[in-house]
Amino acid sequence: MYFIVAGAGEVGFHLAQALLEAGHEVTVIEADRRRASFVQEKLGSIVLNEAADEGRAQMEAGCSRADALVAVTGDDAKNLVICQLAKHHCHTPRVIARVNNPKNEIVFKTLGIDETISSTRVLMSVIEQELPTGGFLPLMPLTGSQLELIEAEIAPGTPAAGRTVGGLKLPSGAVVGGLVRRGKVVHPHDETKLEVGDRVIVFAPTATEGEVRKALFG
Repeated sequence: MYFIVAGAGEVGFHLAQALLEAGHEVTVIEADRRRASFVQEKLGSIVLNEAADEGRAQMEAGCSRADALVAVTGDDAKNLVICQLAKHHCHTPRVIARVNNPKNEIVFKTLGIDETISSTRVLMSVIEQELPTGGFLPLMPLTGSQLELIEAEIAPGTPAAGRTVGGLKLPSGAVVGGLVRRGKVVHPHDETKLEVGDRVIVFAPTATEGEVRKALFG
């Protein structure tokens, strides 16, 4: 399948990497020149250094033949415009948007966006559900991408306890997308140290679920 990923931040980069490793064709559209160069250095010549909310850039990326476009910038308004352009001007059959503010999901759905993914909403659902101490729970597959969301609670004496997010030995294509600590949502970075009782959300290729479990629990 052919995917266009709009936005090459941490989410976009790891999504593109996982899709490539799963054997899909991918084009990444990124407006920031330095970030585009970084992704090209890591993943090869799959990057367009253009603004994805402009129709010209999407046409150059081949949106008319794409199976899906995924807008994962950090700006909800921009993601909405990107998806609307792809859906109504390129007739891309499936458009998926990252929604940073869950209150905006109803707007995206009303305007015909096929699927929205809100990390805040997912994390809030983690807070509200029961998970056994030290549990490991695959939450949901991400349609058409061979990726899934995994929730895990850091248990005492496990490899992840006390380790930084960047120091986790996660498999290629897997990334920590967020964590819940003492009832509050935390957006982690590489230097965030994991504590016993933290609930982490991992985006990972479905085939690497066992490796993710091993990295977190040994």
